[in-house]
Amino acid sequence: MVNVAGTALSIFLIMLVVMVQQVDVAPFAPESNRDRMLYYKNTSVRNERMWGADDSSNGCMSVEVANRCFRTLTTPEACTVYTTWNVTTPVSMPGQPAFSVDLKETDDVFWRVFDFGFIDGKPYDKATFDAGQPVAVITRSVARALFSTDRNVAGREFLLNHAPYRVAGVVEDVSILASTAYAQVWGPFTSTDTPKDVSTGGIMGNFSCALLARSRADFPAIRAESDRSVRAYNDARKEEGWEIFMRNRPYDQEKNALATSSNNEPDLQGERNRRLMVYLILLIVPAINLSSMTQSRLRQRVAEIGVRRAFGCTRWELTVQILAENFIVTLLAGTIGFVLSLLFGFLASDVLFAQEFSRTLNPPVVDASILLHASTFGWALLFCFVLNLLSTGIPTWRAVRMNIVESIGGRLH
Repeated sequence: MVNVAGTALSIFLIMLVVMVQQVDVAPFAPESNRDRMLYYKNTSVRNERMWGADDSSNGCMSVEVANRCFRTLTTPEACTVYTTWNVTTPVSMPGQPAFSVDLKETDDVFWRVFDFGFIDGKPYDKATFDAGQPVAVITRSVARALFSTDRNVAGREFLLNHAPYRVAGVVEDVSILASTAYAQVWGPFTSTDTPKDVSTGGIMGNFSCALLARSRADFPAIRAESDRSVRAYNDARKEEGWEIFMRNRPYDQEKNALATSSNNEPDLQGERNRRLMVYLILLIVPAINLSSMTQSRLRQRVAEIGVRRAFGCTRWELTVQILAENFIVTLLAGTIGFVLSLLFGFLASDVLFAQEFSRTLNPPVVDASILLHASTFGWALLFCFVLNLLSTGIPTWRAVRMNIVESIGGRLH
């Protein structure tokens, strides 16, 4: 029981670390295409004539830069432009008290890149976006708060930031762990007065863009075409002195999740090394303790091992049997630890998955589609296997290499 409890605790702790990392990279609706996504969350610009060679401006881009540099790319399947940060905005019915929601402004391509679950209506299309019509997609919770129902509300009007808007569609609530797609209300940025550019020659603004590749194999080609597009833009503005540089962007999902500042490239390899060190510590420390218990159990089986070897059983056969027996125990304990980690993930999601740089007060909500992936089971099984080898390998090696006579006599040195 002590062995099982120790193994379960080890797997529990290490799977929590894995799940915290996986919610940033593993695909789940509406970001089911994370493995095919590339992101230009920010950009950097310099002007040596105005600022000197060492100074730059870093942050979100303008709609002009997104349109001229990235929406013209032909290698990706799609490119969407949206406001980088959600804005807390009041919504209400006429004559009713207002409440706050998180608003994201997007283009029409946004609904092709991300796979939202529509339960009523549909997303706004290109014609609606180009015309700047005041329409919005809202979540189930917002629909219920506004209309007391989430059915048959498409086409009805409500007030968004005190202006009349029409409901285009209703979608399932989105967890803030879907960091790019998350909002509670989405509307065309052509229908608002959000500045399309704010400074630095019309280059910086409030927007980011995401590229959906047809496959990960297209990433190098997309980056190459993107670099050519940026160079063409810089050539067109060379006389003004403006130059965009991208700090090795676009980033894939893993690297984008680590990007916490616009003027520094994330250290992806360093993060992977730190993660590996955490895994090793969480495996080796309990393995040392479990190894002592395994050694104690094998002391009780010394005579058995000696008799089996006397009747021709090889050291390899004994080793495989002992490792297999211990792996069954480890797998049982690992299953317990894995289930406990899932329960803890559900019950303590607001603490475990708290967003360090989130701009919303809404807690992170998780469900089975976020926590359960084939890779999650794979990691759990791998850690069970490695922990079994670390904790059982040396005691087993010592036991099977004993002198047969001494083994039959029950003496383990």
